[in-house]
Amino acid sequence: MTPVVCATVEEVRRAVAGARAKGLRVGLVPTMGALHEGHASLIRAARCEMGFVVLWLFVNPTQFGPKEDFTRYPRPFERDLEVCRTEGIDLIFAPQRETVYPEAFSSWVQVEGMQDVLEGASRPGHFRGVCTVVLKMFNMVGPDVAYFGQKDAQQVIVLKRMVRDLNVPVDLRVCPTVREPDGLALSSRNVYLDPEQRRHAVALFEALGAAREQVFRGERNTGLVQRSLAERIRATPGAVLDYAAVVDAESLRPVEPLHGKVLLALAVRFGATRLIDNLVLEITDEGAAEASL
Repeated sequence: MTPVVCATVEEVRRAVAGARAKGLRVGLVPTMGALHEGHASLIRAARCEMGFVVLWLFVNPTQFGPKEDFTRYPRPFERDLEVCRTEGIDLIFAPQRETVYPEAFSSWVQVEGMQDVLEGASRPGHFRGVCTVVLKMFNMVGPDVAYFGQKDAQQVIVLKRMVRDLNVPVDLRVCPTVREPDGLALSSRNVYLDPEQRRHAVALFEALGAAREQVFRGERNTGLVQRSLAERIRATPGAVLDYAAVVDAESLRPVEPLHGKVLLALAVRFGATRLIDNLVLEITDEGAAEASL
C-alpha cells in the first residue's frame, strides 16, 4: 500500500477526521526521515495498536545548534517512502518549513530545568526546538498516541513533562532501542562513521553493560558508576566523551545513593559524529533490574 503524502495542515486534518469517522484510533510516528529499523519498529508498534497511522517527516531546523549538522542531515525521501510502503503507513505528513514556522514565528515551548542538563547542556536551545515542534505536530495531527524510541531518553522524559504540564491529550508510547548485532544503537548518524570509528562505537553499549553489571553486583555509589562509564569511553580509541551521567529517570536530577528508576546516559563523539545511548535501571532494596521509561 502506497501511503498518501500530505504537505498541508488542512490535508492531514481532513484525513484524520475521515479516519475518526470510521471509528479508527490515530497513531503518530514522529521522525526527521532517514528511516531505519528503529523507526520501522515504531511504525510496527503503532500499526499493531492503531487503526490509522501517520508518519511525521520533517527535519526540524530549530533543534540543531549553529555548529551541528542540519545541512548534511540525510534526506533520502524515496527510500523513506519505500519503508513507509513496506510497513503500512497510511499517511506521511511532510510539511514545508514555512508551514511549521510561518513568517515572524515567535512562540516557543520550554520545560525549565529539565531542558538544560545532559543533552541540553551540550546543545543549548535543542529542547526548546524539540518541544515546540512536537507540540505543533500534536496540534496539527491530533493523534491519540505518539510513538517514540527509548534511545532518545531525555527527549522522552522532557516531552512527558510537557504533555503533563500542558494537559496535551496525547499518550506517549516508548518503544525499546533497536540495536545492531554488536549492540550499537541504530541512528541516522551512524552512516557518517568510517569503518574504524564504527568498530569502536560499540564502546557505548559495552560501557553501559559494564555499569549495569556493577549495579547488579550491588554498587550504589553514583559517582563510582558514573566514573566507570566515563573511563570506559576515554579508553576507547577515537572516542571523545561529551558526558557520562547517572540521574533520576523522571526528574533528571542527581541521585545518591542509587535508588528507584535511574537513567545511565552517554554522549560520545567519533570525529564529527555524535552518538548517544542510555540504559534505565529499576533499583530497589531487593536488587536491580533493567527497566523502560
